Amino acid sequence: MDTLTALLPPAPIDPGLYIVATPIGNLEDVTLRALRVLRDADAIACEDTRTTVRLVQRYGLCRTLLPYHEHNARQALPGILRRLAAGEVVALVSDAGTPLISDPGYRLVEAVLEAGHAVVPIPGASAILAGLVAAALPTDRFFFAGFLPNRQAARRAALEELAAVPGTLVFYEAPGRAASALADIAVVLGDRPTCLARELTKKFEEWRRGPASVLAVSATEDPPRGECVIMVAPPSADALATSAEDIDTMLRAALAHDSVRDAASAVAEATGQKRRLVYARALELAGELAKELAEDPEP
Repeated sequence: MDTLTALLPPAPIDPGLYIVATPIGNLEDVTLRALRVLRDADAIACEDTRTTVRLVQRYGLCRTLLPYHEHNARQALPGILRRLAAGEVVALVSDAGTPLISDPGYRLVEAVLEAGHAVVPIPGASAILAGLVAAALPTDRFFFAGFLPNRQAARRAALEELAAVPGTLVFYEAPGRAASALADIAVVLGDRPTCLARELTKKFEEWRRGPASVLAVSATEDPPRGECVIMVAPPSADALATSAEDIDTMLRAALAHDSVRDAASAVAEATGQKRRLVYARALELAGELAKELAEDPEP
């Protein structure tokens, strides 16, 4: 009897789609429950069969691998639904970590549920959580924002939308864009405490911690290799001190004698809030004020 069979003797598994987390690097980071499902499944739907086969060969798992990724999802879906309708067990895995987290699969889960089949999560490794617990940043509240846009203007706009989130921000980033992403984080969010983790759970795992601007220089001078997780501390209490009501009061006063652009600029400078966000609110208030004057004109 092999070791896996000794640990996990055969047991029936109910039909359905099983969302199975797999290691993010170190193949030992897999749960016994995941191994049972992946061994006894009728098929494993995976992003890249060349990646998943390494796990299959290491532990002697199911060898029926079905490619399922963003480019073939529409074509592959009917076949998976037919298998489920026939009472099979289908496991869904990503190349690494927990499926559906910045990976394809959402539409598959939706279609499987609409067809009346069970969807069962099998939890395990996640680069988000692995990064957070060792980043030395607050973990009581966090916001996962996926990958930032490639272009600087779009990236800065995305960061501005996240500036007031009262929790640690978590991003995935490709190594070639880490330096530019960190530089924009420093410019848009301020020089907050930041952590860059790369190659998590692998031989060359590395952690860089410090102000965002310092990490940007570090990533420029010594570019990281391998996929990165970037975590940024929440805004300080001072940055959040000015309430939305306070900003509205200041904008209304400024709009009484200034243009929308000038009013927004003055209030943004006075409060330290992002100019783009203040300008958007100034436009809204200007519209409300114009409507009020139209409904109740002065005699």
